[in-house]
Amino acid sequence: MGAKKKLLQIKEAFQLAQKAHQNHAKLVVALKSTYNQLEDKEDFHEKFIHFLKYAMIIYRREPSVEQVINFVAKFVTSFYQMEEEDGSEEGEEDNLLLNYVFNFLLESHNANSHAVRFRTCQLVNKILGNMPENAQIDDDLFDKINEAMLIRLKDKFSNVRIQAVLALSRLQDPKDENCPVVNIYNTLLENDSNSEVRRAVLSCIAPSARTLPKIVGRTMDVKEAVRKLAYEVLAEKVHMRALSIAQRVKLLQQGLNDRSDAVKEVMKKKLLQAWLRLTEGDVLELLHRLDVENCPEVAIPVLNAVFSLSPLHDFVQNCKNLDSRKLIPLEDLTAENVLYWRCLCEYLKSKGEEGEDLLEQMLPETAIYADYLLSYLQNMPVLSEEEREDFTCFENLMTKEFIGQQLILIIGCMDTTEEGGRKHLLVTLQKILILPTTSAALISLLVERLLSIVKDDDRRIQIIAEIISEVREPLVTVDQPVDVAEIRKRELKLAEIKVKLFEAKEALEECITLQDFNRASVLKEKITELEHRKNDLIKEAEQPEIKEMRVEKNDPETLLKCLMMCYELLKIMSLSKGIGPTINEIIESLILPGITNVHPAVRNMAVLCLGCCALQNKEFARQQLALLLQVLQIDNIKVKLSALKAIFDQLMVFGIEPFKARRGNDSQSEDARIRTEYCEKENETIEQEEETATIHSLLQLLSGFLDSEFSELRTEAAEGIAKLMFSGRLISAKLLSRLILLWYNPVTEEDTRLRHCLGVFFPLFAYANRSNQECFEEAYLPTLQTLLNAPATSPLAEIDISNVSELLVDLTRPSGLKPQSKKSQDYQDLTVHDSLAMKICNEILMDPTAPDVRIYAKALNSLELSSSSTENLLVLLNEILEKVKDKLCQRAIEKIKTNLTKNPNVGKDHSERTEETGLSERTQETDITLSENTIQNEEENNKAALHTPVNEVKSKATAKLKSTRNKAGKGQRKAAAEARSVSRRKTGTTVKCGSESCAHAFSSK
Repeated sequence: MGAKKKLLQIKEAFQLAQKAHQNHAKLVVALKSTYNQLEDKEDFHEKFIHFLKYAMIIYRREPSVEQVINFVAKFVTSFYQMEEEDGSEEGEEDNLLLNYVFNFLLESHNANSHAVRFRTCQLVNKILGNMPENAQIDDDLFDKINEAMLIRLKDKFSNVRIQAVLALSRLQDPKDENCPVVNIYNTLLENDSNSEVRRAVLSCIAPSARTLPKIVGRTMDVKEAVRKLAYEVLAEKVHMRALSIAQRVKLLQQGLNDRSDAVKEVMKKKLLQAWLRLTEGDVLELLHRLDVENCPEVAIPVLNAVFSLSPLHDFVQNCKNLDSRKLIPLEDLTAENVLYWRCLCEYLKSKGEEGEDLLEQMLPETAIYADYLLSYLQNMPVLSEEEREDFTCFENLMTKEFIGQQLILIIGCMDTTEEGGRKHLLVTLQKILILPTTSAALISLLVERLLSIVKDDDRRIQIIAEIISEVREPLVTVDQPVDVAEIRKRELKLAEIKVKLFEAKEALEECITLQDFNRASVLKEKITELEHRKNDLIKEAEQPEIKEMRVEKNDPETLLKCLMMCYELLKIMSLSKGIGPTINEIIESLILPGITNVHPAVRNMAVLCLGCCALQNKEFARQQLALLLQVLQIDNIKVKLSALKAIFDQLMVFGIEPFKARRGNDSQSEDARIRTEYCEKENETIEQEEETATIHSLLQLLSGFLDSEFSELRTEAAEGIAKLMFSGRLISAKLLSRLILLWYNPVTEEDTRLRHCLGVFFPLFAYANRSNQECFEEAYLPTLQTLLNAPATSPLAEIDISNVSELLVDLTRPSGLKPQSKKSQDYQDLTVHDSLAMKICNEILMDPTAPDVRIYAKALNSLELSSSSTENLLVLLNEILEKVKDKLCQRAIEKIKTNLTKNPNVGKDHSERTEETGLSERTQETDITLSENTIQNEEENNKAALHTPVNEVKSKATAKLKSTRNKAGKGQRKAAAEARSVSRRKTGTTVKCGSESCAHAFSSK
């Protein structure tokens, strides 16, 4: 009876363990007492496993089941703890239950039921987790657990894989280079399709030299939760010194610019704070470890993040670098403290009235700061050629230039409303710009600050022209060469004075003798005057004549400085200002000669200036086009790039009209102008042909850069053509086709900017109006024909043609048009898809046996067709059915016919279905990320671009862009598309295999 009662206690223990508020520790003690009193331990083991099985066949995370699993883990490991404490033989016997449970779990790990596999891995994880820190298990058991869990890491159920990952966390050995657990962790981190599995690995993996790059890599995961955890792991487990400066900078850049606010918060409040703790709260030390000179664009958001987490008053109070003048002593200036000073000032200024009072504590008066800036910049070293080759000297100069740049930027925080301070600052900035020691690296910033203070364009032009004149032609003292005739003349004059002086002295003596004192006093004065003249002539002979004169400097550094000042002025000038006499003089004396200079940097800046000048005047732009085209063909890549930008900017502002060829007829006489009507018409025709030829050759030259071997030129050409097309300056189906092929071309895979630019352009352009969609329709067949005819050796042969077809069909959807564009086409019977359907049908009929017929048939099925085209289309479809022998195509055509005859408005339904599904079969997390990044990066890229119309309608077209990019991003290569389709098929199989009955739960696979 007693034994029965004890056996029942196992069942009772399992029942009690299910209750939420049950004290498991007491339950473990009670059941252990029962176990100790039993003689037949084997029977207890079997009964224990029997009751455990009830919990193990339940897959759902029910609270009662979770309680039982926790109880079992605690009970089983309680024997191990006792063995550790007692060290007795009894402990070894008691450890039999632990081994028995492990053996049972290891036998069950490959059961048919995913629930059993899940609970097995969970129990192994819990048991190992409940063991003490210094726990040891038998080598054989270790190997068996390791082997079983490594198998479960490849389970098709993600929850099983997660538990297996957790179970192996205590079995990894980071010091062992060949540790299988670490190896598979690394593999799972990069390759597992389930984000929760990747999170589980991140939480378990031990940071080491091998695993750290993989952990850092997860900060770019497509899933927000994984990125967030990656930053948390780096904050808690990885010391800053374990990361290289490049890694630190990359982490901060990604984290603070992440599209998820949650990730940004983790970055600010965990990783950044952890790093600050390692530097004992010293922000300057943290900046030092980030190498701010080479990456100020990262250090600035880091400082802003630090400022946002604490009261501003604290930072102002703790700014110990400032002296009583509210300045950092010149000898104490470092890259870190000056950047910190600048960022804190800018942050305070951005806070408006709240920060104004605090800003006054951080900055001196404008006049005092101007003198401070001048005293620093006039002592900048000028390196000789030998010193430039010395890395230490060069590095020191770079640091000083960086400090100078930050000091100049602080001017933006100054209050320049006070007249006296503003005037003093203007004079000081002009002095600095004229200084020969001022580095070219500082010129742009200095001019920018100077022009921001002066608001009037005429005044700006005058000031910059004066500075350029002073820099280009400074006053120089010159020793006048001594002429021989002059020396002879001076000697004769000196001899004459000496004779007169001798005669006057003799006469003076006579007067004294004769006591003629009146005459004597006159002679005395005369002698004194002659003495002075004699001394002056002697001095002139001793000292060479020194003269001040202006000397024109043509060294590359001076020219570069002058051109940089000119460029900054032209950038800020109003486009309506035009080219006045002063600017015209600068063009003639500085810009045009600069274009033929031998130094590439000077030529590049001259081209930039010429491009800006051309935007001021249409006629000037027309005159200088030939020069820019010449530069575009013969100069180096950087200068070519500047010329290409300049030409596209001019075409954006003025259009193509001003650049047409003009026949010179001004010199013709009146008689020559009197022509017959026939001759006039003939002449007009010739002129039109010449104009067309000019435009054609210009576009051919510009579009030729789409095939350039240099990615920068390719990108600039593509972006320029896209801008011209979007703004309506250019419509060309041929060029549009080339842009589509360029976007898909594997050669441009690394050109992120190019792909982002075109990825934004296509949907925005297509859905803007019907005529743009007609342009895509016109490009459809030429684009596909180019791909179908591409030789096997061409990169174009790798492109998934079916995907290109899908993209073009999607871009020409009538339902995708903006509402105002739809209204304008109400009067038109046929839609763009109706016209495209006709073209595709005719293309199929041209060669019904061609392999590309399948692609066309699939495209026909995706079209949104209106009732207007039904009759004509059915005739063509019937003809296709007669001629096409391919079964798949026949079925596709039959389907279209059925839809057309059943419901004439089938296109509308199809459109709605497409929008509802959102192309879900192809849409993956990666692609969504791509599309979002596309928008962000394109916005950044276009901020500085001239007349970029893309930004105006970007927000409205975001949804369409995502759909298109998701669709198009999939099939840039056939191999990639096949790999993805395989993974989808695998996923489908997984779902089907998950419905086994509990009756076979513990049977092996």
